[in-house]
Amino acid sequence: MDHSTHHSGTAHDHATPTGGHDHGGHGGHHGGQAQGASWSMAVKATLHCLTGCAIGEILGMVIGTALMWGNAPTMVLAITLAFVFGYSFTLFAVVRAGVSLKAAIKVALAADTVSITVMELVDNTIIALTPGAMDAHLSDGLFWYALLGGFAVAFVITTPVNKWMIGRGKGHAVVHAYH
Repeated sequence: MDHSTHHSGTAHDHATPTGGHDHGGHGGHHGGQAQGASWSMAVKATLHCLTGCAIGEILGMVIGTALMWGNAPTMVLAITLAFVFGYSFTLFAVVRAGVSLKAAIKVALAADTVSITVMELVDNTIIALTPGAMDAHLSDGLFWYALLGGFAVAFVITTPVNKWMIGRGKGHAVVHAYH
């Protein structure tokens, strides 16, 4: 995935990152010397994270529900797949930029762990606290309303977290040196 949409557009010089790609013109948020993050940057980073999380979580909920698993194993599968898919979006983009798999894993973990964790805590708390949602079937509107409503609330809560982290050169800001 192209992370160039996360940039504020202010130019600055920085060293060529591992992988040999020169990326002059990136917003000022590398190496912990951030100039602050825009809300637009935070929204785009959160949408990137939400996309991977949503794919994994929906897949996990659908699989667990279709197999008539109990609530706990279904949630464990959904959360696990949310992390797998959430990390994979960043991982593949960084590897595609020429970074080794080992280094790309470190970048993905640094970029997405807090964002995915916050998103999953919020989303799954909403699902767990919505009466009947955990017992709803795939054909029930309640199943989908709780799941999608949880994502919406998680997005609203995670966006300021990402803004704060990016503004300090953390979280999704670490990805920008690699594309």
